[in-house]
Amino acid sequence: MVPRPYGTVWSMARLKADDWAEAALTAIREGGGLAAVAVEPLAVRLGATKGSFYWHFTNREALIEAALARWEEQETEAVILLVNKEDDPRARVRRIMELTLRAAVDRPDPIEQVLLADAAHPLVAAALHRVSERRLAYLVELFTDLGHSEEEACHRALLAYTSYLGHAQLAHSAPRVLPEGPRADRYLETVLAGLLS
Repeated sequence: MVPRPYGTVWSMARLKADDWAEAALTAIREGGGLAAVAVEPLAVRLGATKGSFYWHFTNREALIEAALARWEEQETEAVILLVNKEDDPRARVRRIMELTLRAAVDRPDPIEQVLLADAAHPLVAAALHRVSERRLAYLVELFTDLGHSEEEACHRALLAYTSYLGHAQLAHSAPRVLPEGPRADRYLETVLAGLLS
């Protein structure tokens, strides 16, 4: 076997595609969108070469697609798995609203807000659409499990999801208008009372 020169497959294979996707996702979140996804700065951040990038991805668009898939997994599928640990549908509704409304305040710059600025990009538009459909379908399932008709479950799911999106937008743009401390707990109970009545 002929030894490979330094900088070829051996050094490029150290990083995984997931490492690049996570770095791209962090750049999107911190840098204000897709414009922050550039191979050379990401390589510097990862302590890698551009060759490592091309070992895993054919181009920047493929990296963006992988980063968005990672976002979908972390911010939607992982949350659903966590919520599904609750046995009772009412407890699942409570848990998902607690998680999402509190996350909007704890992380006032959720990636959704950043991605909305790039919503015209085909990959971002497709990811936002998939995430919204998946989240709404899950919420419909929860409200159906509570005994609501399909139409009523759809209405309540939409109300829950738009509550989260509005809350996230306010946390991003006008955080002082949101209740804090015990008032935030009472607000959550008001939201849940409306959704679960």
